Amino acid sequence: MLNSRGNIALACTLSALAGYIDGIGFIHLGGLFVSFMSGNSTRLGVSAAEADWPKALQALGLIALFVAGAAGGSLIVLGRGRQRQALLLLVEALLLGGGTLGYEFGWSQFAVAAIVLAMGLENAVFQIAGGAGLGLTYVTGALVKVGQLLATALTGGPRWAWLPNLLLWVALVVGAMIGALAYQRFNLAAVWFAAAAALIAGAIVAVQARASQH
Repeated sequence: MLNSRGNIALACTLSALAGYIDGIGFIHLGGLFVSFMSGNSTRLGVSAAEADWPKALQALGLIALFVAGAAGGSLIVLGRGRQRQALLLLVEALLLGGGTLGYEFGWSQFAVAAIVLAMGLENAVFQIAGGAGLGLTYVTGALVKVGQLLATALTGGPRWAWLPNLLLWVALVVGAMIGALAYQRFNLAAVWFAAAAALIAGAIVAVQARASQH
């Protein structure tokens, strides 16, 4: 999937967007995540062991919302429309914008729910037939690929095949840093910038898809 400059650029943009949102969510939720469900799963287990049931239920709720968002994204991508990627990014932008609007009206829980759904949805952008895809809101798999492809390079394989996966990791870390800084100034209203970025990305994808049809 990271086999062209266009795909690499889009994947890194969306990974940075996920890092940005997760940096905001991590601070807002006091140590829980809106896109990194491995962390929330660990928090669920630890909270259950400590009998901290409110925190455990909160983590479980975030995981359920993320899965629902991933399912929704898959339904869009597996549909018949020609602009499925662009449509998915539009829906992501609407969820992020709707969540931020909810925050402006004082509906903080609604805002978090919409943001988590959007993050689950984003992972379907590079989904292919059969359900396989590229994870964009977490980078454990990307780091594993970096190690594996470095080993391949050291044994005579492609010299730079590991680089796109490393760029995904860098993009997420930089996005998280910017998100944390933005939250300090704007609180959840900082998500407006992410909604705009998703909308712009969707528009670019739509234009490129239309151009490729001619």
